[in-house]
Amino acid sequence: MSYLLRSAALTNFVEVARSVGVDPYQQLSDAGINRSVLLDPDIMIPAEAVARLLERSARAAAIEDFGLRMAETRQLSNLGPLGFAMREQPTLRRALGSMAHYLRLQNEAVVMRVEETEGLAIIREDLMGVVPGSMRQATELVLAVLYRVLSMVLGASWKPRTICFTHSAPASLAMHTRVFGAPAEFDQDFDGIVCLASDLDAAIPAYDPVMAQQVRQYLDSMLLQSNATMSDKVRKLVIALLPSGACSVDRIAQHLGVDRRTVHRHLADQGDGYLSIVDAVRVELVMRYVGSGDRPLSEVATLVGFSSLSAFSRWFGNRFGCSVSTWRRQNTQRRAGAGDANV
Repeated sequence: MSYLLRSAALTNFVEVARSVGVDPYQQLSDAGINRSVLLDPDIMIPAEAVARLLERSARAAAIEDFGLRMAETRQLSNLGPLGFAMREQPTLRRALGSMAHYLRLQNEAVVMRVEETEGLAIIREDLMGVVPGSMRQATELVLAVLYRVLSMVLGASWKPRTICFTHSAPASLAMHTRVFGAPAEFDQDFDGIVCLASDLDAAIPAYDPVMAQQVRQYLDSMLLQSNATMSDKVRKLVIALLPSGACSVDRIAQHLGVDRRTVHRHLADQGDGYLSIVDAVRVELVMRYVGSGDRPLSEVATLVGFSSLSAFSRWFGNRFGCSVSTWRRQNTQRRAGAGDANV
């Protein structure tokens, strides 16, 4: 499934590419993106193409922080209406809820959720529809933009506890330190920002209840026009709920404010089904987790919603026709071959 995002995501791309010695327009062409999208921030373009563009540009420049460089000067205005949705809320908790609700107006490929545990809040962001191996730059861009947005709505004095990434650490952490001003941890279970749970109730100074109502009415009208399908909604919820072990059609229906029969009926009308969506999401996540490193399989099993490693192994064998170790070895060989071909 193809997910779209506003071309505003490419803000600063040309400047950053030139600053590291890369031809931005050649990179756009190689990624299959027309340069005309740079003229209008509201054009919707494929998220996968943007992720591919960022990875190829980083390789061409021989740097590991291309996405962070793009995010470093982002402003709230670059988010368009979503920026208003964040600022016009009384607290950070409400602002994050509003952002999660309206996020698909900005980027259909991002799923955001907030978890609270032991006095900490985890603001997680998952990317959908992005090919494994092409996520580092896009992930770092998304998290850095989120961090800058939080800093702008709460004030420069706010700092998170840590920034977590599922990918491995770069050779240098200088840019991470400069952009985030907080410790960065790698090879983690999730991509996200960790802060104190009490931060969620911090007041947003710019909150204006009258303006907030007007912004909400405007964004609600935009959501109605965007016409997200039931399949889209279920898929995003499955991605959000699988790691918790509490993903079920009843839980999905509860989040959507309907009963399970309604979910099944709408999915059937669209030629889809709950179990097929869960299976497709698991395949996408497994290819990401298993293909990107040596993450323990017990951990992968939990992240994709299996209660035991044996159940995960049986599913994997049936779905991929081989063991995990065989698939991982073959995938490593394919990626090495592709890398040689691009030299």
